[in-house]
Amino acid sequence: MAPFTLQKNNAQPCFPRTAAERKSNGAVVVYESIIDDGRSQNAFGLRMSLNMLIESPGGFDYTGQDCMAWMKEVGFREARVEHLVGPESMVIGIK
Repeated sequence: MAPFTLQKNNAQPCFPRTAAERKSNGAVVVYESIIDDGRSQNAFGLRMSLNMLIESPGGFDYTGQDCMAWMKEVGFREARVEHLVGPESMVIGIK
């Protein structure tokens, strides 16, 4: 996925196209400082979300749950979050 600014009213701009381009059992990986679902653990991700809001009207970062929901809305049958090192995580979607 190319870098983009998320807006709450259009939070999944890349997922429909990404899903359409994947064959059955194809995968997509989103790697980011994803905010934890409780919005209480990943201070770096929360600061990045605040920065997005300051730099762009309506901008925000998202939780792993948000990303998985967007993936499922456009046809990925499976999605999961894997915590990596430090503040980084990845969301894996399988079509």
